[in-house]
Amino acid sequence: MDILRTFVYFFCQVLTLIIVARAILSWIAPNPYEQPMRFLYEVTEPVLSPIRRIIPRIGMIDLAPMVLVIILQIICELVRRAG
Repeated sequence: MDILRTFVYFFCQVLTLIIVARAILSWIAPNPYEQPMRFLYEVTEPVLSPIRRIIPRIGMIDLAPMVLVIILQIICELVRRAG
């Protein structure tokens, strides 16, 4: 069970970093067809799109990454406290 908690905690932290990287890179608008950007989109879009259905964009501001980071950090904290 310790391995499962460690994996979930690690997964949440890594996904959080990837989402933050995607959000920061979206501000500088690199070419979305380059390999690093395609990787970020392919990894994050499956978890961001359901949140976007619930919380739509506000003008040009997409709150889905921030909401997902908060959810992931709550999960990480719950996993950490369970151990």
